[in-house]
Amino acid sequence: VITRGAHSPESLLDIAARKVAEKWPFQRVEERFERIPEPVQRRIVYWSFPRSEREICMYSSSPDSGDDTRLPFRRGIGLLESGCVDNVLQVGFHLSGTVREPATSSEPELVCNVSVSFDRCKITAVTCSCGNKDIFYCAHVVALSLYRVRKPEQVKLRLPISETLFQMNRDQLQKFVQYLITVHHTEVLPTAQKLADEILSQNSEINQVHGAPDPTAGASVDDENCWHLDEEQVQEQVKLFLSQGGYHGSGKQLNLLFSKVREMLRMRDSNGARMLTLITEQFMGDPRLVLWRQQGTTMTDKYRQLWDELGALWMCIVLNPHCKTEQKGFWLRQLRRWNGVDVCPLEDGNHGSELTNLTNALPQGPPDSLTRPHRTVFTRAIEACDLHWQDPHLQHIITADHYTNYCYHDNLDSSLFDARGWPLWHEHVPTACARVDALRSHGYPKEALRLAIAIVNTLRRQQQKQLEFFRTHKKELLHKGVTSVTNLEGWVGHPLDPIGTLFSTLMETGQGGEDRASVLLDFSGKHRHIDPSEGESFVSLAVETALIGLGQQRVMPDGLYAQEKVCRNEEQLLAKLQEVDLNDSLVKIFRKQAVVLLEAGPYSGLGELLYRESVPMHTFARYLFTSLLPHDAELAYKIALRAMRLPVLESTAPSGDLSRPHHIVSVVPNRYPRWFTLSHIETQQCELASTMLTAAKGDARKLQTVLESIQKNIHSSSHIFKLAQDAFKIATLMDSLPDLTLLKVSLELGLQVMRMTLSTLNWRRREMVRWLVTCATEVGVFALDSIMQSWFTLFTPTEATSVVASTVMSNSTIVRLHLDCHQQENLANSARTLALQCAMKDPQNCALSALTLCEKDHIAFETAYQIVLDAAATGMNYTQLFTIARYMEHRGYPMRAYKLATLAMTHLNLSYNQDTHPAINDVLWACALSHSLGKNELAAVIPLVVKSVKCATVLSDILRRCTLTTPGMVALHSRRNSGKLMSLDKAPLRQLLDATIGAYINTTHSRLTHISPRHYSEFIEFLSKARETFLMAHDGHIQFTQFIDNLKQIYKGKKKLMMLVRERFG
Repeated sequence: VITRGAHSPESLLDIAARKVAEKWPFQRVEERFERIPEPVQRRIVYWSFPRSEREICMYSSSPDSGDDTRLPFRRGIGLLESGCVDNVLQVGFHLSGTVREPATSSEPELVCNVSVSFDRCKITAVTCSCGNKDIFYCAHVVALSLYRVRKPEQVKLRLPISETLFQMNRDQLQKFVQYLITVHHTEVLPTAQKLADEILSQNSEINQVHGAPDPTAGASVDDENCWHLDEEQVQEQVKLFLSQGGYHGSGKQLNLLFSKVREMLRMRDSNGARMLTLITEQFMGDPRLVLWRQQGTTMTDKYRQLWDELGALWMCIVLNPHCKTEQKGFWLRQLRRWNGVDVCPLEDGNHGSELTNLTNALPQGPPDSLTRPHRTVFTRAIEACDLHWQDPHLQHIITADHYTNYCYHDNLDSSLFDARGWPLWHEHVPTACARVDALRSHGYPKEALRLAIAIVNTLRRQQQKQLEFFRTHKKELLHKGVTSVTNLEGWVGHPLDPIGTLFSTLMETGQGGEDRASVLLDFSGKHRHIDPSEGESFVSLAVETALIGLGQQRVMPDGLYAQEKVCRNEEQLLAKLQEVDLNDSLVKIFRKQAVVLLEAGPYSGLGELLYRESVPMHTFARYLFTSLLPHDAELAYKIALRAMRLPVLESTAPSGDLSRPHHIVSVVPNRYPRWFTLSHIETQQCELASTMLTAAKGDARKLQTVLESIQKNIHSSSHIFKLAQDAFKIATLMDSLPDLTLLKVSLELGLQVMRMTLSTLNWRRREMVRWLVTCATEVGVFALDSIMQSWFTLFTPTEATSVVASTVMSNSTIVRLHLDCHQQENLANSARTLALQCAMKDPQNCALSALTLCEKDHIAFETAYQIVLDAAATGMNYTQLFTIARYMEHRGYPMRAYKLATLAMTHLNLSYNQDTHPAINDVLWACALSHSLGKNELAAVIPLVVKSVKCATVLSDILRRCTLTTPGMVALHSRRNSGKLMSLDKAPLRQLLDATIGAYINTTHSRLTHISPRHYSEFIEFLSKARETFLMAHDGHIQFTQFIDNLKQIYKGKKKLMMLVRERFG
């Protein structure tokens, strides 16, 4: 025996026993050899227990949970290292022991009996007296299993119990059985008696079978060799999480289960597919699916994403490169069964998809929504069952690092190698990327990487060919104005996430450490480590792939969910890109791709030819702009300005072209799109513009270009207003002098908003007007003068007077602008001119503002007053006239106030029951004003009052006030003042008294028509007020008595009421 250091080489017995223990069920070993020597059996049994902790960890912890000490695996290690595992015994293929859980402050000490069965290095069954109910193994099972892995020599090892029994004679066997019964008589005595009875009965079933079972003897040939998975618990937990409807973190828990499936697939564990089947059955049985279908409602976004992941996982499973045909057939039948269920969710939400079959990149004709079958979340996996891995070129790509052909001539569209001799893989891109995902998922990272590189090289070559084609045919294509889309199926937002898959595959390799990040791609031999400037790193390849995918011109898909997925997927990719630090080599790639995207015509979302319903590039362009700005500002602006387009909102935008030029597939034209994410898209367009404005501060030429782009491409007033505000904030930052050019851009945008919202309702309009005046003030006096000169194109008359002119005339504006007297006067003249124009156009709403603004200029004030008089007869109501009349009195023009009040009275009509009308105070004020001016004025106003007011209480109030003081008391020194109280027997008060008495009589009869007993006392009080008015006339007592007698006669049927009338009035 040759020794190496302290270790001896393994014996041939151990090598052979280890291999047999991994691959052969023990029954086959027994069948193959008539008698197996005990030392051989012992070594096979010894090597049959799992030797790696990876699987035990996988079955006892959540994926991506790190070192969480609460997980069963971590707790199990803790128990093992604390010496809590005892009585460990291995009998054949069965391990048992006790695990002590120390007491805590809340729980007493717990001793658990644990047993584990195993076969071919896999744990096939576990039991523990702790009663654990979970998908994962409990900490006690972990502790016992790891004890056996880490300390195999300390475990007592016995052969299967059948072998031990075989060595006993009859007496020993009897003794063995009797002792066993004695030790466990309460548990096993009934079973022992039953078995004894059956063995002694010749015809019993037990006697028909040769031999006897042995739980410690290992697996039979027919047993499936897989790790123990508690199927019932998987089903129960999934059902529970689904029933919680996304609350209590159930969505996260389901995603963890999906991650566990992926983890199993990576370990090439057959339980991955088994667990996914159990999960899918529960998803298909979710009662909400039927409910949603009946109600016609859509499922929640998070739930929808869980279904997407389910479909993607099945895609991975059926694309397993080492999957057996019968296994794939079984999965296909299962998938077809689920696919046929009525409530099976569709791939793109509630819409039928226009996406193509996996094996055909483009359809042969326009899609027909009537004949097109619905595509469910399982359709792609079903189609993937037809794919295989036998293609020799594909096999060479994924198995060899240096598969190249330098003599190959790259001239055909379907070339197997590019001009550098590197292999290409021509397949529908999402399908090819699904292969990459499947390779990664099944634990073949190198193969996945090789195929990913071939696909990326194919994409790059395809991009180059498209660029060359467009350059060759540019004139004719631009002349035709072709706007057909080049790709019905976009890669970003695709259900299979092809770009995300390629990016992740390349980045995982590229970020495997600094050493690996600089590994360059060189297919002439193995990977070489050289300076990144000389070639391409995996990171640079990943970045370029993302840029190609994000820049692809593609049609916006149908349906809310599919459109939201486009936005979400784009944002996810950009978030990953932003984590990459840009070095010089990556900046080169950005520059190269930016140029290609600008020049690639209809193939690029940033090309000159854009199909009307193409996915907009605003979000992507904003990322490109900020990335390129420090390195190539001109290119950055070219990209951002090109991306500002949003042709779907252009009424003149051409629709799809049916002429179908070479390489371009047209889409059914003249269909106004239903873009559910349009508000999000417009917000992103606004963000792009705002980013450019910020960057262009201080550069007048660029600011002008950006302004023109905004005015041309943005159609939402609220977004333009936001940009105007953004520009204003940037221009007036506290730490620097205002940027006048940017302020002018802000004002220009504000003016555009004013014009856009002038004739449409907008709840923010008042805020917008106030902001514009603030902005114009910052720009300077000429801007304020300008907006007042052209007010009618920007503001309503009310806004122009109440907000614009008022603010301009305020002291704060004058102080802010540092105006001299001459400038103040010029600005005030403009404001007064504006006020008079507004008053002419809308006297009802602007007359008072115009008068206020013109107070300091006599001619303007007189003009405004004349406008009011002219409008009073036709265009103004009594409220407006009373308000202006009160203003005139306040300004010291009582006669003008009186004239306007009389004009207001002619428009007023107060009926008998309107005793709380808001105009009553105005009527009382008008009468008081007339009374104060003199007898003649009062005499003139009373006929108007009598004609307009029919309410008795209001008339009596006026009458009482007129009799209390002498007319003209305000003007004591006036010659018109007689100094005597006016008589009620003479005009004009006699007329008012008669009208008041008449109003009381009419009102009384009106009230009695529909009076109820609960209003009787109120009515009696009303009659008392009426008597007070009657008694003001010299024959009032007689009139009132006659009136009461008349009431008693007419309404004698209302006995109780008339009794109350008699009691009060006789």
